[in-house]
Amino acid sequence: MRGLQEAMGLARAGRVRLRVLNVVDELSVVAGIESYAVATDLIDSLRASGQSALDTAAAIAEKARVKAECVLREGRNRAVSDAILDEAKKWRADVIVMGTHGRRGMNRLLLGSDAERVLRESPVPVLLVKDDKRRTWQKRRGRT
Repeated sequence: MRGLQEAMGLARAGRVRLRVLNVVDELSVVAGIESYAVATDLIDSLRASGQSALDTAAAIAEKARVKAECVLREGRNRAVSDAILDEAKKWRADVIVMGTHGRRGMNRLLLGSDAERVLRESPVPVLLVKDDKRRTWQKRRGRT
């Protein structure tokens, strides 16, 4: 949602269209699951969750009077970063705005970073917006 807010700010400032993309990441599901039925159920769940997020994004954009096209794409057994870069090329994007989990250490090593790959390989500027859940948690605990 923080990435969406930043993208809407850019869209409002330039009076341009916004494309909100959600990629269903089949690779992360299939990688560790041997049962086809379980994998299919999880992918269906990801698809439903992605569509729900897009519906929310569309409502937020409409309320803010920002023209937004919301698109759900299948990963098609490729990295999410590849799907994002392909869509940006097809759309002729001027900038890519995306959220990042800010993983570190072993999680980053094992899971990789689609945001980092998009940043490295994108032919257009990329704005990465870090998730602030940790910061919110720290505020609740009385830390800054």
